[in-house]
Amino acid sequence: MTIYDKLYINGAWTPSASADTIDVIDSVNEEVMAAVPAGTAADVDAAVAAAKGAFESWSSTAVEERAKYMTRIGDSLGARMDEIATAISKETGMAKWLSQLVQVGLPINSFNQAAAIAQGYQFEENVGSSLVVREPIGVVACITPWNYPLHQIAAKVAYAMAAGCTVVLKPSEVAPVDAFILAEVIDEIGLPDGVFNLVSGIGPVVGEAMASHPDVDMVSFTGSTRAGKRVAQLGAETIKKIALELGGKSANVLLADLDEGGFKKAVRDGVGKAFLNSGQTCSALTRMLVPRERLAEAEAIAGATANAMVVGDPFAEGVHLGPLASAAQRDRVQGYIQKGIDEGATLVAGGLGKPEGVDVGFYVRPTVFSAVTPEMTIAQEEIFGPVLSILPYADEDDAVRIANGVVYGLAGGVWSADKAHAEQVARRLRTGQVEVNGGAFNPNAPFGGYKQSGVGREYGRFGLEEFLEIKSLQL
Repeated sequence: MTIYDKLYINGAWTPSASADTIDVIDSVNEEVMAAVPAGTAADVDAAVAAAKGAFESWSSTAVEERAKYMTRIGDSLGARMDEIATAISKETGMAKWLSQLVQVGLPINSFNQAAAIAQGYQFEENVGSSLVVREPIGVVACITPWNYPLHQIAAKVAYAMAAGCTVVLKPSEVAPVDAFILAEVIDEIGLPDGVFNLVSGIGPVVGEAMASHPDVDMVSFTGSTRAGKRVAQLGAETIKKIALELGGKSANVLLADLDEGGFKKAVRDGVGKAFLNSGQTCSALTRMLVPRERLAEAEAIAGATANAMVVGDPFAEGVHLGPLASAAQRDRVQGYIQKGIDEGATLVAGGLGKPEGVDVGFYVRPTVFSAVTPEMTIAQEEIFGPVLSILPYADEDDAVRIANGVVYGLAGGVWSADKAHAEQVARRLRTGQVEVNGGAFNPNAPFGGYKQSGVGREYGRFGLEEFLEIKSLQL
């Protein structure tokens, strides 16, 4: 068990104003793996004051110098990849081999990309008789989730600091260990005091104090739509900028022109995209839309694919899916599986209870439902577990209507024998990103949602620009 007994504020490890701690539970064995401080509003005050005090100096530091710090952080994270991946696999349940690639590889990319993009970015341009200047927005509060903990931290912190902002980070209390390792790295490389500050704690205390703080200029939040609404409400009191990356219920549309081989490939790929990180992915393609006449074909392929997935210890070889991150999340997913059964969906694979041979850990069975109708709960609400819903559609217009018929709009997919036609349908989906014929995730392209999936974009140039204000100098 690792005990972190201090917060990181103004370049130093600092005791919290409270002696209370939060236990971090290992998702594999259900034992306490770490403890972190339960921060308070007073801790937030201290961290925000440190960030505010550091802003003038950091924002006027040459962008090349800021970029060097980002690169050093990325390099140092790489040196501790195995340690970080191990911690995150315990926190979230992701298979260790995948954690190294995704949970650590993507954050390293974010720090390196933030450095490169900031150095090449045009912070000034002439517009007629005006000089338009882009300047860092100020103190940024970063509130991050547990499913891709360091990845979501880096998406905010790296780009905000590269832009010239100073930050206060509140990581998820479910998966905070990686954030403390990041703070250790930042301390070791000598980032100027106050540029990065870490306050662990629970959302209703630390998160709300950050969102409502008058000296916080912007909040960047990733999490549930319910919590995002609360952050937006609190931030509105001081008219601060709010960037939100929230939930999803993404549709994967398989068009009727796919031949047998293409259809099989698309279904198999779709099951994998729905079950990535045991379904604990906001952009997971959790609704598979297929022509009604091919529903049985989709059921057979998806059922076989789900049944072939190895569920177990994320540190064992050959494992595809580990446990969910917490007992609460496991129980939530079980409730949705029961809801699907109660509302009349056809259970094709998986179902209630734990996988065979697993006694300890927050495991659920990879589950596929078919003959799901658009109004069913499992077709409308984000489950955040390995549960796929297959919905039949009548024609292409019906497919687009069903795909767009949810409050979310984060991701999606379209498969067609004709790529150009797939792109045409993709343009009709009201969502922030769409995979065309299984196109790979691009960590440098803008990521964010329409509708109740959020406001703003992360990654790449678009991610950097979120942390900039625009000023016109009239010459």
